[in-house]
Amino acid sequence: MFVKEVSVKNQVGLHARPATFFIQKANEYKSSIWVEKEERRVNAKSLLGILSLGIVGGTDIRIIADGADEQLAVEGLTKLVESGFAE
Repeated sequence: MFVKEVSVKNQVGLHARPATFFIQKANEYKSSIWVEKEERRVNAKSLLGILSLGIVGGTDIRIIADGADEQLAVEGLTKLVESGFAE
């Protein structure tokens, strides 16, 4: 299992469009991937799960992966979040 904490940089957070980009990226990996905000953990490959966390700009989240490419998955998703989803 590989875990990394990252701060969401874009102002609006993970609303529908950035969440879709995040999910598409997560689906590139074989590992099971979760996003955790405070004590809630959701499947990173689920749009409804991601949206249900209500992640706004400045929120700290944890990206957790478990599987063959877990480190690649976490690093790739962290880089996407840190880029601000090009917004």
